[in-house]
Amino acid sequence: MNATASAPTPATAAEPTAVSERRLAQVRWSLLFGNFVIGCGVMVPVGTLPDISRSLSVSVGVAGQLVAVAAVMMCFGAPLLAGWVGALDRRKLLAAALAWFAIGHALCALMPSFAALLPLRALTVLGAAVFTPQAAAAIGAMTAPAQRAGAITFIFIGWSIASVVGVPISAWLGDTFGWQSAFLAVGAIGAVGAAWILATVPEGVRPATLTLAAWRAAFGNPVLMAMVLVTALAGAGQFTLFSYFAPYFKEVVGASTREVTLLFVVFGVFGVVGNTLASRHVDRFGADRAVGVTLALMTLSLLAWPLATSSIAAAVVLVPWALACFSMQSMQQARLGAAAPTLAPALMALNSSAIYLGQAAGAASGGWLIARHGYASLSFVGLAWMAAAIALSVWAARARRRAQ
Repeated sequence: MNATASAPTPATAAEPTAVSERRLAQVRWSLLFGNFVIGCGVMVPVGTLPDISRSLSVSVGVAGQLVAVAAVMMCFGAPLLAGWVGALDRRKLLAAALAWFAIGHALCALMPSFAALLPLRALTVLGAAVFTPQAAAAIGAMTAPAQRAGAITFIFIGWSIASVVGVPISAWLGDTFGWQSAFLAVGAIGAVGAAWILATVPEGVRPATLTLAAWRAAFGNPVLMAMVLVTALAGAGQFTLFSYFAPYFKEVVGASTREVTLLFVVFGVFGVVGNTLASRHVDRFGADRAVGVTLALMTLSLLAWPLATSSIAAAVVLVPWALACFSMQSMQQARLGAAAPTLAPALMALNSSAIYLGQAAGAASGGWLIARHGYASLSFVGLAWMAAAIALSVWAARARRRAQ
């Protein structure tokens, strides 16, 4: 039995909504920008962590829980909200999600204490919990099956561009004007993104409704669930260290504010390159193989991390990780969409949850390690998470091939 055999939704659920090629191109770019906004907002604490810690009088480990708590909210929010919003028109839903995200970040900038910031941040990221999986499901519903994987990975380029522009600029804004300015910037671009969605996404786009039977089919398929768990394990491996890049570079590597910004730029530039290459070639090489390559590249960087003793060495060590970081998430979405097209809305929501679950686990474990053992053990714990991801990914790929 293959991965889609128990899918309860009708066959037409995988058929594309009628959209002209020109309109589809406009939609792809607006959804890419929407993911750019989401990426900037999700990662804005990473770049501003030192200033948040300093200005709100909390430790770096405590400030890092902004990443962990937000990730937990997005983890559980993505599948729960996917069921509640299933019948809504995606044009209005996606615009509303970005508007919520924008307003929430603007309000976060006004918070006078960490105790006030944390719960508001948790509520704000519910917009991300809705937008990313629903954008993937929407573009899938508008794209022919043969081009679906490439379309999904294309809109995820927005996340990698966020690492090029969003994280370095947020780090610079945090050091120069305070963390509040970075949150306000996310609010501003979020408003632009909401308007762009309204201008380009056609009305009437409604991917297959998530029924209870669809959720049962997804959860009951061990191969699909293994693929989703790969996302969580890889995310934990990355965010054990990635959540604390800014203070690590400053305190361990001895990088200046300018050098920290440049390191984030290096990471982001190669992230865009990796995701762009992935979106162009995934349909030809296959998502299973692409996921394996990205996991191997990130493992290589974690193995070499002890060599990152200067800004130049850190930049070199970051390159394989950056090439794979965001493209891995894109490949996972494409992998799941190809494995069970009629279950795509449920699987996209679950995979988004897995992304955020991994971020939460990684950020929380990293904060715990820093508080008790310092920064030295972060890369080794990240390697353990990544090794588990590789082993499970290999098993899932083999099991899928046997079932076909």
